Amino acid sequence: MKIVDLVCAKGRTGFFFDDQRAIKLGAESDGAAYLGKTATAGFSAVRQAGEAISVMLVLEDGQVAYGDCAAVQYSGAGGRDPLFLAEDFIPVIEREIKPRLVGREADSFRALAEEIDRLQVGGKQLHTAIRYGVTQAILDAVAKASHRLMCEVVADEYHTQVTDREIPIFTQSGDNRYENTDKMIMKGAQVLPHALINNVETKLGRKGEKLAEYVGWLRERICKLRLDENYAPVLHIDVYGTIGAAFGNDNYQGMADYLAELAKIAAPFHLRIEGPMDVEDREKQMLALKELTRLVDERGIPVELVADEWCNTLEDIRYFADNRAGHMVQIKTPDLGGINNVVEAVLYCKEKGIGAYQGGTCNETDRSAQVCVNLAMATCPDQILAKPGMGVDEGYMIVYNEMQRILALRRAQAER
Repeated sequence: MKIVDLVCAKGRTGFFFDDQRAIKLGAESDGAAYLGKTATAGFSAVRQAGEAISVMLVLEDGQVAYGDCAAVQYSGAGGRDPLFLAEDFIPVIEREIKPRLVGREADSFRALAEEIDRLQVGGKQLHTAIRYGVTQAILDAVAKASHRLMCEVVADEYHTQVTDREIPIFTQSGDNRYENTDKMIMKGAQVLPHALINNVETKLGRKGEKLAEYVGWLRERICKLRLDENYAPVLHIDVYGTIGAAFGNDNYQGMADYLAELAKIAAPFHLRIEGPMDVEDREKQMLALKELTRLVDERGIPVELVADEWCNTLEDIRYFADNRAGHMVQIKTPDLGGINNVVEAVLYCKEKGIGAYQGGTCNETDRSAQVCVNLAMATCPDQILAKPGMGVDEGYMIVYNEMQRILALRRAQAER
């Protein structure tokens, strides 16, 4: 089945682009906006509308396969590619990608995805967002051409098995970390709440007291609202390096003491802390997280550390996993470029015995989220992010429903 055309459409994402550096430097929150000067190249405001590009591949029988190019909320931070604006990059796709795909057979996701992902223009790979969306469309095209589910294509080509069980869904609250947590509990989310602890003064506390208070509230709220006493979600909190900022990035004993305190407060619920420090350099970040992980393990502190910042590409993920820099790695899907790398990253983490969190960003689209569910069902990461958006309901619905469709269709196929 040949690809006969490639069509692009500009779109919106489920959230915003945020200038992370400006926020860390004290940009003032004002309603849904942030006030202050930008600190990252390309931004016209500290917070601006997220943009996407929908890439549609038209097959010779008239079917249309599509994927969405999107970049993370904190574009341009932590070693990532720059801000992704649709008007800037649609011409790039039409000039560099379209001639390479039109006329090609949609017969191998892995081969076509790797070709596009490795493509260099002017000595550089294309923006991660382009590679992300185009490879989604390729997967959909191969699935439609062969009358298979996308997860079945991935499983066939990477020699895995599509799971017949639900994968735990991790929901994120944004700044509305109280009301949105209630939604998560009522919906039975298995991992919650993210919480967006991205400022020492206003969210963590100079001595960590504000986060400690919030963890205590989380514990009590789950116990109050849960309908089943066996419901015990994992508490996964992203602190954006603020623990290191408050206690000292090289103060491992101090950070470990604080983590032990948080774990006691969280009990009986299991606690994960994402991004405890951010030293703004890949090598230093790996070493710092490796040492804190070693210390947490040595002391038997019941907390899992999750690598995020500076662990962006497939190469980064392998490097952090090889060095056990964290107990779990976030595979932030748009940062990896081609979704073939997402598959490779999950499988590598599982091989190394480190937790695989197939994540992403609130700043994606419904389509990229659906495709990511298919990747997860074929590779079985430890958890998958509910996305896009920060409102809980929409992102959880999109990911949960796509997962249930796959499970139901696979059961029906097995019964025929």
